[in-house]
Amino acid sequence: MTTSSAPSDRELVLTRILNAPRENVYRAWVEPELLKQWFCPAPWVVSHVENDVRVGGASLVIMRSPEGDEFPNHGVYLEVVKNERLVFTDAYTKAWEPSEKPFMTAIVTFEDAGNNQTKYTARAVHWTVADREAHEQMGFHEGWGKCADQLEALAAKL
Repeated sequence: MTTSSAPSDRELVLTRILNAPRENVYRAWVEPELLKQWFCPAPWVVSHVENDVRVGGASLVIMRSPEGDEFPNHGVYLEVVKNERLVFTDAYTKAWEPSEKPFMTAIVTFEDAGNNQTKYTARAVHWTVADREAHEQMGFHEGWGKCADQLEALAAKL
């Protein structure tokens, strides 16, 4: 089951019940070798991950297009609650160093849904309405939905 909604004019939200335990879904988010396997919609791939999962810890995920172009995504964790919640932003690149162009803060929650299932909610809160609109036009719902499919398939096998 998938639902998508925008509770404010700057948010995009994907909520889905995943057929995998929340501990596995969380692991797939925080362990670099697992993150590489699902984080961007195929045929794109993740070529590199650095992930210091703690409040103030930096993250770097480099996505590679089918044509070989690489897109680095820097961020910093604002909140980390194991197996429950991750909050991170691209407003900083590392150690509270401001980024050139902040775009969004992500709030990802993992809730036990019973029967080894997880209620997975990925919320992207943008700095401006224009940023939210641009993200939607880039394919937020399709892309994040496809990634959730890939995440579910991986987490179910862990």
